[in-house]
Amino acid sequence: QVQLVESGGGLVQAGGSLRLSCTASGRTFSNYAVGWFRQVPGKEREFVAAIRRSEGITYNADSVKGRYTVSRDNALSTVYLQMNSLRPEDTAVYYCAAVDETVGVVAGLDHPGLYDYWGQGTQVTVSS
Repeated sequence: QVQLVESGGGLVQAGGSLRLSCTASGRTFSNYAVGWFRQVPGKEREFVAAIRRSEGITYNADSVKGRYTVSRDNALSTVYLQMNSLRPEDTAVYYCAAVDETVGVVAGLDHPGLYDYWGQGTQVTVSS
């Protein structure tokens, strides 16, 4: 089992920045790819960004490219999502999720169904 806890959400004005953290406990964190998703009421969960367990390979949704950066510190069992130039449409509950990459080739990190573990979410609200 892996437990994930998100933190760092809050209220920010448009154009501002926030950094979300996803801290894991349980299994060996460095085995896992981690994705960030967001969701607003009445809509499906949307992929934001992901990072593989090694080599720093990252992926970003088109809607956040150039504004969001995902990174990880395996020594701290933490993945970060740095969000800059925030817009009101970025308002959502943000979730992190993890999937074990040591069990085989893991493709499609933008699909929420791929992930085995999820955090409880953190609210991000961007005011105009």
